[in-house]
Amino acid sequence: MKPTTPAQPSAEPVLRLEDQLCFALHAAARAYDDIYRGALKESGLTYPQYLVMLVLWQHGPLSVKELGRYLRLDSGTLSPLVRRLESAGLVTRERSPQDERSVIVRLTPAGEAMRTTIKDVPLTIARATALNRTQASALLDELRSLTASLESATGPSH
Repeated sequence: MKPTTPAQPSAEPVLRLEDQLCFALHAAARAYDDIYRGALKESGLTYPQYLVMLVLWQHGPLSVKELGRYLRLDSGTLSPLVRRLESAGLVTRERSPQDERSVIVRLTPAGEAMRTTIKDVPLTIARATALNRTQASALLDELRSLTASLESATGPSH
């Protein structure tokens, strides 16, 4: 029996992992997750929970559906996050008096107070990126443009 020879590596850059934009974004997102994990450790928040809190600090009480739109998450993903925040005493959930099917998420006093206790998180993250304000702003613009292009190519998911 003749031994099989391994497939020859592809020299085509289009098929090289390190040349894939999607992988570079994935790797950057994972690195961000690691930095956020450390920055949020004392607060007890996970990165997704932190995002929920950011939206509520910015916009005030919102329905789960509205939160999902801001965060680009479906209710199946978002509901457990909100339940854990509620268990931690940071938010409350209540049925909307206008629409019993809608659940409103609102910050508790402890949730409002947390805003000041983790106010340094964005600075910690900014330092970790080693980007100056101009670079960070340009990258944010590029990522927003990329997101818009990808969503228009596939259609909005939410």
